[in-house]
Amino acid sequence: MTTLPIPRLLALALLPLLGACDRSPAPAPAPAPTAVAATDAKPAPASPTENSRMFRAQRISEHRDGDDLLSAGLGLDGLRVMTAPAFANAEAPTPAELRRRAVWSNWRGIADLAPGGGFGTLYGSLASVPGREFQALADLPGASQPHRVLAQIPDSFDAKKRCLLVTASSGSRGIYGAIAVAGAWGLPKGCAVAYTDKGAGTDYFDLAEKRGVRIDGTLGGSDDTLAFKPDTSAGSGVAFKHAHSRDNPEADWGRHLKQAAEYGLQVLSEALPQQAPFTFANTRVIAVGISNGGGAVLRAAELDGDWLDAAVVAEPNIYADAKGSRALYDYTTEAALLMPCALPQLGLPAVPDQAQRCANAVQAGLIAGADLPAQQKAAYDALHASGWTDEALRAGSLSVMFDLWRAVAVTYASAYGRYAAGEAPCGHSFAAVNADRSARASSAAERAAWWAEASGIPPGAAVNIVDKDPAAALAALNCLRQLWSGDDAAAQRVKKGIAETRAGLPRQGLPLIIVHGLDDGLVPPAFSSAPYVAAAKAAGRDVRYWQVKHAQHFDAFLGLPQFGALYLPLLPYVYNALDRVDAHLDGAAALPADAVIATTPRGLGKPLEAANLAMPQ
Repeated sequence: MTTLPIPRLLALALLPLLGACDRSPAPAPAPAPTAVAATDAKPAPASPTENSRMFRAQRISEHRDGDDLLSAGLGLDGLRVMTAPAFANAEAPTPAELRRRAVWSNWRGIADLAPGGGFGTLYGSLASVPGREFQALADLPGASQPHRVLAQIPDSFDAKKRCLLVTASSGSRGIYGAIAVAGAWGLPKGCAVAYTDKGAGTDYFDLAEKRGVRIDGTLGGSDDTLAFKPDTSAGSGVAFKHAHSRDNPEADWGRHLKQAAEYGLQVLSEALPQQAPFTFANTRVIAVGISNGGGAVLRAAELDGDWLDAAVVAEPNIYADAKGSRALYDYTTEAALLMPCALPQLGLPAVPDQAQRCANAVQAGLIAGADLPAQQKAAYDALHASGWTDEALRAGSLSVMFDLWRAVAVTYASAYGRYAAGEAPCGHSFAAVNADRSARASSAAERAAWWAEASGIPPGAAVNIVDKDPAAALAALNCLRQLWSGDDAAAQRVKKGIAETRAGLPRQGLPLIIVHGLDDGLVPPAFSSAPYVAAAKAAGRDVRYWQVKHAQHFDAFLGLPQFGALYLPLLPYVYNALDRVDAHLDGAAALPADAVIATTPRGLGKPLEAANLAMPQ
């Protein structure tokens, strides 16, 4: 495969998709949605489900007449605009303004909306869908912090079909993190959609100011009902739920998803009393998710009971009890240390500090080599030996460019070890920074935008990773790796948390389609979906597996012409798989067969066509 260089300006233009840079100053104010009514802190009816699970701080809003559920009134053209929807007052945006920007950010972080990319023509819909939103904080038994749940009920809800799509955000994203995945398929079809942030999300907390995020996205003090309220003894900087909840949320992803489904049914009964009750027995429930959201669906699929009718999963981060499966933390810390050194072996440009990167890997005992070329080859050979393919390494170069490997490792080490803010095992913290990377206080405008702009994992939205000793940043990478490969108290603590995330098998008889791009460089299928599918099939589970050639992890980056020329989007296959399981549940068709999908890249400057996708029949 020919690899084309990524122009720096294009790369910088796409940085917000990973939350890897700060926003430019807000543009002139745009009109706010014209018809949003909300009631805050309305007590939700008690859930009649297992463990008397409770939803609190419920907020209900209506979205019609210039606003809607799917795009906050922006439509495809509005979502394509490069500048975020404005706040009239940057330090005190309204809930409607925050929601609109959050929807804009999450669509652009997941989907390829660029002209010629096929969205809205070959696949997907951004038709206006009026309706109501219900959101609340959900208290999971045993957890110290709540997770967010949100249910969207379209005015066009199909009373004859009674369909609920349940989903979890990808990555560490906030509550709208799966709107382009689940909302785009379910809402135009008249299904309700229930979401969870699965214990992560963008409810950041300023430790010095003791200010966090309310249910509506606005800021409140520590005496308010906040979506995340950490221990504040760290004194300064920023805490966020994925890293600092002390709950190891990944261990409970499946329970988060099921609780979101329970909330969706409760809300349907509340919103449509003439059709109530809505239960798992009389409502079709389909789960869908990508990346970490896909991992959440697979963890939910193993839970007891017939509450779930079918599931569709794409590029799942899943650590299976199966041969070949590797924990995300294992291969992330490996990639952080070795991939920057190895990339020139693939004909890719060297990172600016490559000599130091290679020397650090030698010092850490990961590779050997008398000179730089020998070290590059040793790093490349080591990655190959541990299961990385050339395709995954090429696509993984994107994560090197954005320093994503380190960002994942720092956050997940804290989460797995259940560390509080200020306790990170390798000395990292999070804060706004000055030009010299030293920590500073966040401004009021920066704090106000966190909920709408952040990706849930720094760097991004004016929050960065702060090294305890900036001069020893590479040594800190070695420390992060030692939490996997070592055996001291900190390593045992982190590895215990990782072991809690290991997945079981899906429930017997559950229709399940898994889709994965064979060029995925962030969650390679060889470490995740492939061993999971093999184990599930060996146990007689009904799993169908689509392996898509020339597809990598980030559809949103296909807006870069060079990436769009080489790679195909994965979302069309997710929507198609949902169509197929829906038809199967209707009794209209069998589930599709396994497939290795031989796609055809469109090439530079060409629009995506159906023939490029080679969709399974």
